[in-house]
Amino acid sequence: MQNLAKTTVLITGASRGLGVSIARTCAEQGAKLVLHYGRNHAGMEKLRAELGASVLGVLSSDLSQPNVGTEIWQQAQKIAPDLNALVNNAGSADPVDFATSDEDWQAGWAKTLAINLQAPADLCRAAIASFTKANGGPIVNIASRAGQRGDQMDLGAYAASKGALLALTRTIAKGAAAQGVMAYAIAPGWIDTEMAPTDKQIRGKAVAEIPYGDFADPAEIAALTAFLLSGACPSATGATFDVNGASYLR
Repeated sequence: MQNLAKTTVLITGASRGLGVSIARTCAEQGAKLVLHYGRNHAGMEKLRAELGASVLGVLSSDLSQPNVGTEIWQQAQKIAPDLNALVNNAGSADPVDFATSDEDWQAGWAKTLAINLQAPADLCRAAIASFTKANGGPIVNIASRAGQRGDQMDLGAYAASKGALLALTRTIAKGAAAQGVMAYAIAPGWIDTEMAPTDKQIRGKAVAEIPYGDFADPAEIAALTAFLLSGACPSATGATFDVNGASYLR
């Protein structure tokens, strides 16, 4: 098990699914947490009570709004001045039909790109400015298999945003490594959370394309995230870690 006793991490989208698993794993390994959520207040309060003193504070905001990423980082630093790690986990996968109206098309793409790309980019920018004044720090961006291989047509905005997040991660790794900033991306396929399909036929088709034979457990991705935050392998900066059961191999 890695030791995160010297890590104070901001985790976005931490009130449900993968975010909950990442928060739990980081807390178990000794990290202090600042947790962000959108609308799931009940889920966040439940997690906060579970993790106790590991949670230094929580923040709620809509990532589709302008400049919100920068504001979240500033608020998190007020809660935890020694903030030294970032996990961009929050994301949106709302479908946008190519045949929809121009207005709905523009609105759908704008919202998805704001949540999945602009807000994480703003958070990365703020974190880099902070980390380069200290001793550096790790950034872990949760992307997607869709950002590498594409997705179904109505999830084009989702796939495009996650592909761009991968490119952003590589750019940060190349440009900020000399200042001690390490940037990693994780690109999961299906994860067994409440966002996974529950219809037996749809789930069956999804599992059938996974050689491993099942969706990823969120605990797997949480463990990998904690490992990357630990600083155990800084030379992996810029890497994308595929967690998809061999359903997409590069």
